[in-house]
Amino acid sequence: MAQQTGNGLLVIERLLRDREGVWQQIIDERDLSGLTGQMLASSAVSLGLYGAVLGASNSWAQALSSTVKLPLLFLATLAICLPTLYLFNLVFGAKLSMMQAVTLILVSVTVTSVLTLAFAPISLFFLISAHNYSFFKLLNVGILALTAIVGLRFLTAGMRALNEHQELRDAPALVAPPAAEEVVPVPNGGPADGQSAVAVLIAPAAPAAPAPVRPLPPKSSSMSLLYIWILLFGFVGTQLGWTLRPFFGDPGRPFALFRHIEGTFYADILHTIGRILTGG
Repeated sequence: MAQQTGNGLLVIERLLRDREGVWQQIIDERDLSGLTGQMLASSAVSLGLYGAVLGASNSWAQALSSTVKLPLLFLATLAICLPTLYLFNLVFGAKLSMMQAVTLILVSVTVTSVLTLAFAPISLFFLISAHNYSFFKLLNVGILALTAIVGLRFLTAGMRALNEHQELRDAPALVAPPAAEEVVPVPNGGPADGQSAVAVLIAPAAPAAPAPVRPLPPKSSSMSLLYIWILLFGFVGTQLGWTLRPFFGDPGRPFALFRHIEGTFYADILHTIGRILTGG
């Protein structure tokens, strides 16, 4: 069935075609290790291939370096930010397990990584035809930003589905009060044999004391914190990417596995935009 992890189906196809089935699998915590393994493999391959395109403008050595460093960037960012998401959910009453949190974030990373791979031919086309490193770098930063936004939408959709499931599970059941039996004598005109008879009337029982109701998880608060966590995830990812650079292969500079930390990612993007506008 589509809701199960089928053989021969790419995990990204299942994520895009059967989202509700994926959310239900995460809710049920059913074979999450298998699902996360598939997503890790798909993400690593997709990001590795896209990283090779990023580094190809410099040399084969830079392409091989970016093939390793781009998947490492995403997975390291996940490892750094995962405890914060897990603790945020515990503080605000959500019962999200660590494995559920890992799987949800990996859904987002997998969608992001496979979409970046889909853009790889476009990036490679401009690398071959444009011969403008500043434009090439800005183009790929835009691709990564766009695909990350799409991937994070999957994260918010999955978290919303888990919150709604928990609200339904924790909502108090509305059960009708049990009926009580009342025995009264039958008036004149009863049975012909003259024997005494009784009639059983069904009357509603007195309302019982209301059961204590557990407070529902604050859905709005947990979703608001998720958006804050997404901003944190973005800042950590960009700063870590700046630390692990270069990913793009500047053709005017020699190959380097890492460069000295100077400036910021955002200042470099603004500088790149300025160079494009001025024709530099």
